[in-house]
Amino acid sequence: MSERAGPSAVEPAVEALQRGDVVGVPTDTVYGIAADPANRPAVAKLFEIKRRLGIKPIPILVADVVQAARVGQLDARARRAGLRHWPGGLTLVVWRAPGLPDWIGDPDRNTVGVRVPDHPVIRHLLSLYGPLAVTSANRSGSPAAADDCEARASLGDEVAVYLPGSGTGAGASTVVDLTGPEPRVLREGPVIWED
Repeated sequence: MSERAGPSAVEPAVEALQRGDVVGVPTDTVYGIAADPANRPAVAKLFEIKRRLGIKPIPILVADVVQAARVGQLDARARRAGLRHWPGGLTLVVWRAPGLPDWIGDPDRNTVGVRVPDHPVIRHLLSLYGPLAVTSANRSGSPAAADDCEARASLGDEVAVYLPGSGTGAGASTVVDLTGPEPRVLREGPVIWED
């Protein structure tokens, strides 16, 4: 745990997520905002806060490979990549798990992006609550917030709880699509992809 956020600091965030609110979270890439992906109004609130037009799939952060398998179908290649790069700055785009609500991931392609972050605060929150839809803490088109103070200055009371801390400054995660015959890098980031 970071010295700014002990284990008890995540309790208000868990309660806010249970109410369907959006919370601010430090990650190993940027400071983010999170919602329960299974709660459709909460996900809609996430888009409203971002002022994001349309529906762009939001990655799902998970505590471990077990949680990842609840939202996405992890074949042998995805499991190898997870073991190699998780926790860390790699988002894997995989086929959605059967029965996943259609607003999670990309329903047109039947895919979802999953990642295990390498930050103790959000990993603790994920282990207590479960998978979360997480995006950068900023209005669309504006720079991502570096920490809880910047996020609060930008987003104010629209976010119910801001967990103390900051992103590592590593930038957005590397995104690799594993749904085709060959892996496809969709976004370069801190992890150099080598299959």
